[in-house]
Amino acid sequence: MFQLTVISDLIRISPHLFHLPTEEAVQNELNIKYANKVVHRLGLIVAVWDLLEVQDGLLKPGDGAVFVNVRFRAVVFKPVVGEVLTGWIESCSAEGIKINMNFFNDIFVPKNYMFEGSYYSADDNAWIWKMDEETKLYLDINEKINFRIEKEVFNDVRPKGPDNSLTSLAVDDQTNGADGADRKSPPYALVASCQTDGMGCVSWWE
Repeated sequence: MFQLTVISDLIRISPHLFHLPTEEAVQNELNIKYANKVVHRLGLIVAVWDLLEVQDGLLKPGDGAVFVNVRFRAVVFKPVVGEVLTGWIESCSAEGIKINMNFFNDIFVPKNYMFEGSYYSADDNAWIWKMDEETKLYLDINEKINFRIEKEVFNDVRPKGPDNSLTSLAVDDQTNGADGADRKSPPYALVASCQTDGMGCVSWWE
C-alpha cells in the first residue's frame, strides 16, 4: 500500500528561510510542494521520508532566493493490483460504491465488480447482496468494508489552453454550472472489487 520512492528536484529556498539549517529549510519546502499531492504515474505523496543528497545552492540573477538540487525519499500511497485494503463506504449509487480511507477517497467499486446477485436499493440507499432466497446482506453507508484493487487510473488534470472556436463556445455554454464540476476526474483514482470471500462488510466475516 505504501512505498518509498526516490525523487529528484530543484527546490527554491526563499530568503526568509535563510536562518534555518539548509536541510530543514529544504525539507519544509519539499513537504509544502509534495505532501498530499498526486504525482502523475507515481501516486499520492504522503510525506517526505528523508533527504539523500542536498547539493550546494545556486543563485539566479534577479532572484534573491537560493536554488538547491536535492534527491529525497517520499512515502507514496500506491496499492498494487490484487492488494486487499480496508475502508469505509462513503456513498452508494446505482453505479456502484465509493469508498473512503480517511486520507484518500477516490476509490470506486463499479456495479459489475460486486458479488453476483447484488443490486442497488434506492429506498435503502444501499447495495444488497442476495446470497440465497433467505439471506440478504447490506452494504450500508459508513460500514467498514474490505475490497480488492483491480486497477489504478491517472488523469491529466493540467489546465488546457483556450479554444476560440465557435463550436467550443457552444459546448461550454451547455456544460456550465454544477454539472461541469461533477464531471471533473480526480488526478488519481482506484477501481476496486467485492467479488470473493472476505470482501464486503467486515462485520459479515467476523
